[in-house]
Amino acid sequence: MKIETIKTLGDLKKARYQSKTIKDELRDNLIKKLKNKETTFEGVHGYENTVIPELERAILSRHNINLLGLRGQAKTRLARLMLNLLDEYIPVVEGSEINDDPLNPISRFAKEIIKEKGNETPIYWLHRSERFAEKLATPDVTVADIIGDVDPIKAANLKLSYADDRVIHYGMIPRANRCIFVINELPDLQARIQVALFNILQEGDIQIRGFKLRLPLDIQFLFTANPEDYTNRGSIVTPLKDRIGSQILTHYPVDIETARLITEQEAKLVEGQKTTVIVPDLARDLLEQIVFEARESELIDAKSGVSARLSITALENLLSTAERRALINGDGQTTIRLSDFVGIIPAITGKVELVYEGEQEGAAMVAYNLIGDAVKSLFTEFFPKISKLQKEDEDGPYDDIVSWFFNLKEGFELLDDLRDKEYKNLINAISPLDDLLGKYQPNLTKQDSYFVKEFVLWALVEFKVLSKHRFTEGIQFKDPYGSFISGI
Repeated sequence: MKIETIKTLGDLKKARYQSKTIKDELRDNLIKKLKNKETTFEGVHGYENTVIPELERAILSRHNINLLGLRGQAKTRLARLMLNLLDEYIPVVEGSEINDDPLNPISRFAKEIIKEKGNETPIYWLHRSERFAEKLATPDVTVADIIGDVDPIKAANLKLSYADDRVIHYGMIPRANRCIFVINELPDLQARIQVALFNILQEGDIQIRGFKLRLPLDIQFLFTANPEDYTNRGSIVTPLKDRIGSQILTHYPVDIETARLITEQEAKLVEGQKTTVIVPDLARDLLEQIVFEARESELIDAKSGVSARLSITALENLLSTAERRALINGDGQTTIRLSDFVGIIPAITGKVELVYEGEQEGAAMVAYNLIGDAVKSLFTEFFPKISKLQKEDEDGPYDDIVSWFFNLKEGFELLDDLRDKEYKNLINAISPLDDLLGKYQPNLTKQDSYFVKEFVLWALVEFKVLSKHRFTEGIQFKDPYGSFISGI
């Protein structure tokens, strides 16, 4: 069927076009995708065995859906991706405010124009990209905004009585007829506004200012909500929850690999950054581990959640930190250093809600400590565990490194803005690190080895084998007992 040739209601009938409800459209197109083994929600990772199967079952059941989860769990993205399950084009009566189906009109305007023009009624084809409406629930939303109200100006211009339904100005929901309609953060919607949705969800009609108006709207509703909202800012009224067919719980990525995939997909990096800054694999894993540590931290409010946006903006900040250093030093290329992670602290502090103890500690210090916690968590995946108790005559894998720092007497300083060549020379000076990497990480590339060497130093600090002091221009490492014993 070539839609270019179908311009009137008569053409549509000759083409034997069959109307469908939006829920049937979604269901039929999902069935086709499932049979063809196609990916239904492209670009959403970590939900393959949890959220997506539940969402597909809800669509097959033709349910209205509530996506319940913490911030940054791709709830709105899932809603927008449902557009891909709609037919590419649908016919609409030309001039209709509420996307009337020419074969099944529901508004007075559409019925009258079809009665007047019959098969010559003009139609146009609405693309699926235009069949998505979204409303963020805020306390100032009114029934007039989402349902509609009487328009006195229209009544005056058309010289109509307020009893005439042509004076109605339709709100967002009627205008989203035959569309996907999303209400984000549903609990923020005042209870009286939620009540106005009852009839639309159950009976499919709307009530405006006492008009006895029956409009069987055809809408796929999606709601998003944050569990925190149920206690802090409002709640979904029970009768409304009862009318929503499926409630689906979303979640954060459960492993670093999935989290990395999401971060790399979503981070907005400039091409110049990608060529200028080399990011070792361990650096990417460490970035995600910081977010995992934040979600487990006792200083951060778990009910509020730690959004996936944290790792996305942190990666952007991390590359910008290294890029800035390269620009200052005139280096054409540089590699991420562990000290560059100090540059991601602003990306962390703005995205975590602290409990009382965290507030006392300070947001910047909590963020800095998260980096150390992540280093400590990942360290044992690459190197032997550091035991607190060790026999006197037993040699440990880190003894030579500790001895190197003990004999140094003065602290070992790594400045933030060192040129690459100077940085590498300083790291290479700690010769016991080469032996450690040669034994436990023999397949490391030379480029990545510098990051891993600094990673070892940070880990030895976290396990209290070395000490670390952060000052304005960089970081100083030293033996925690050497200066005390030597009397310096």
